[in-house]
Amino acid sequence: MKRRDFLRVLGANAAFFACGGCSVASSFEKSDTKPNILFIFADDQSLDAVGALGNDEIETPNLDKLVRGGVTFTHAYNQGAWKSAVCVASRTMLNTGSFLWNAQAAEKKYFKGTGQLWSTLMKEAGYQTYITGKWHVEKPVTDIFDHKKNIRGGMPRQHKLGYKRPIEGVEDKWSPYDKSFGGFWQGGKHWSEVLGDDAENFFDNAKKSDDPFFMYLAFNAPHDPRQSPREYVDKYPLGSVKVPESFQPLYPDKDDIGCGVRLRDEKLAPFPRTEYAVKVNRQEYYAIVTHMDAQVGRILKALKKSGKADNTYIFFTSDHGLAVGHHGLMGKQNMYDHSVRAPLMVCGPGIAKNKKIDTPVYLQDIMPSTLELAGVKKPKHVQFKSLLPLITGRRKQNYDAIYGAYLSDLQRMITMDGYKLIMYPKLNKYKLFNLKNDPQEMKNLAADKKYSKVIKKLFTRFVRLQQETGDKLKIDIAEYAS
Repeated sequence: MKRRDFLRVLGANAAFFACGGCSVASSFEKSDTKPNILFIFADDQSLDAVGALGNDEIETPNLDKLVRGGVTFTHAYNQGAWKSAVCVASRTMLNTGSFLWNAQAAEKKYFKGTGQLWSTLMKEAGYQTYITGKWHVEKPVTDIFDHKKNIRGGMPRQHKLGYKRPIEGVEDKWSPYDKSFGGFWQGGKHWSEVLGDDAENFFDNAKKSDDPFFMYLAFNAPHDPRQSPREYVDKYPLGSVKVPESFQPLYPDKDDIGCGVRLRDEKLAPFPRTEYAVKVNRQEYYAIVTHMDAQVGRILKALKKSGKADNTYIFFTSDHGLAVGHHGLMGKQNMYDHSVRAPLMVCGPGIAKNKKIDTPVYLQDIMPSTLELAGVKKPKHVQFKSLLPLITGRRKQNYDAIYGAYLSDLQRMITMDGYKLIMYPKLNKYKLFNLKNDPQEMKNLAADKKYSKVIKKLFTRFVRLQQETGDKLKIDIAEYAS
């Protein structure tokens, strides 16, 4: 789509709202020139690890540019996971377009052949497709991308000394910048820097072609092991790193909801949690985020140098967030906002600058958004919804409620009307939070009788969400809401 086409649609929508709804463009206008799509994907990037989104502790100048240069969806959710590797479910949903449990069921169907996957749909629309970095989806990339380089697995190998650390007063034998520990350093060069190299090479290739491109650039960072060059760690003196407001030594239900001492992510820090251990983990987390941000800067510079920037839409997100010390948790296998929400920025021709949209969406809405930009009719199995109507003002919301789950029977969630209900089915226990008044989710309102109508409303809507997502878990609402 040409810049003038996008601007004409935006202008039509602006006129629509100005005149009280007299006319509106029903869809993006078609153009002979298809726009390029640059998708930048982080792993374990929490919403509060972006400076421009309210964290003055962290340096993310290039992610900040994306925030200032486009539209940020401040409430982008991942629906959850059927295994402890949450990224597998997130990426399967992203690449199939199907809601959580439907995506799990669709794995075999869509992965037998090339299937109706995101990349193959873009290829069929005339796009040159590129991938580098983390894939972590069951279907091999062999047949579904034109250009492939340095395809990575789920995570760099974590050294045994990287667990249950640090303990204050005890020598810490693991170091984020000691290359002998392998991990991100395996192969001699930090994997984030390798991805930056690959992206630059891809742009050199793409600028020689008249075909539009779809680039899927997937960092393994800032997933653990939280490794980065020493100068990045030195940016965050321990004395300047804060402990999260919701810090607690132990999460009371950790063992019964699958977040106990056996879960790999939770073993990164010692039990019980200490402020010291959380500070060190956050120091190293901030450092690897800032190091990744520097590679994002390289990617944006290479895009501009290619001469393709004026006709390229950039989407940035992560497959989920991360706790790193919130609520006594370290991983992403929970239903709190720090773990189920992720940053989501959209930049490109005609996109408003420095705009924030608060209506809840799913991060997987990026997939149908790119299909719409490419002029591809959305297949029936794609359940997620394009973000473009929200960006142009054609629609005010994609979903009236947001669903979340972890494993078949351990955790469930619904977010609706500013409230969140977290359910622990095995415990017959639930928690209610007012997200507007309590964004850190620290005050459980479930026992307050004045919220009984809110709880009943959320439970009732949750049952419908179960049907939409393919969730077969039976929950006795009467027992919960009594």
